[in-house]
Amino acid sequence: MRKYIVKRVIAAVLTMWVLITAVFFLVRLMPGDPFQNPKMTEEVRANLESYYGFDKPLIVQYGVYMKNLLQGDFGYSMKFTNKTVNTIIGETFPFSADLGIRALVLAISMGLVLGIISARNRGKKLDFFCVVIAVLGTSIPDFIMGAILQYGFGIKWGLLPVAQYNGIKYTILPACALAFYTLASVSRIMRASMLEVSQQDYIKTARSKGVSEMRITVKHQIRNAIMPVMTVMGPTVASVLTGTFVIESIFAIPGMGKYYVESVSNNDYSMVLGMTIFYGVFLIFCNLVVDILYGVADPRVRIGER
Repeated sequence: MRKYIVKRVIAAVLTMWVLITAVFFLVRLMPGDPFQNPKMTEEVRANLESYYGFDKPLIVQYGVYMKNLLQGDFGYSMKFTNKTVNTIIGETFPFSADLGIRALVLAISMGLVLGIISARNRGKKLDFFCVVIAVLGTSIPDFIMGAILQYGFGIKWGLLPVAQYNGIKYTILPACALAFYTLASVSRIMRASMLEVSQQDYIKTARSKGVSEMRITVKHQIRNAIMPVMTVMGPTVASVLTGTFVIESIFAIPGMGKYYVESVSNNDYSMVLGMTIFYGVFLIFCNLVVDILYGVADPRVRIGER
């Protein structure tokens, strides 16, 4: 197990380095530059370029950036005056993470339940109902689902607030809108995996021995069927926890999405680099955790590594 974990950690570190290097040089290829302003004098422009190190060779800039990055410093934003990228991430990520955690808990728990119910009632009305939810969830975009929830529960019935993020009741609609797609995906994967596992010989043997269906489902089917769900959890968790720009915009949530999109349109190199690297490292970390859990849950993975 130790060798398996070490190999995964080394692969994760190498992936992080490739990501950081690629993003650093690709950002410099973006059209335009952060200091485009017809009112800016050449002297001011030269001072800004010197301050941010743009007057140095690109490889030197890369070395300085990597040195600062190893110290946890993403640098200053080029558009938000006197604000560091670290400060902006620190202020916005808690909102995105809070919303993401609520959405994940709802999506994973309900998705697993619907997938299990659907598989256990294959061909029946319950199965049809669960499949319809899964199809709708993967077909309806986030902004449409958010608008539907706002109109129905907020405007028409007045049950929940439609914007801001000032308390628990403010989180219900955005969490549901953000969770719907993940819930549907988890449900579909779990249903397909449960049906596949139900055809295995050990399930048929258990039934022939008179083991109850509930015991077979809980002890044998769910444990083996949940592995494919774990596989997709890495990128899913990372994308949900770091926030979705559309949902944050619709519900006026001060999360990371707004700054991320604005940084691209403003050519804010520091912000684009910082948030992309933050998201990428978070994604790699989530995948690493999933790989380790996968090895713990399925000994065949560790044996295959040897």
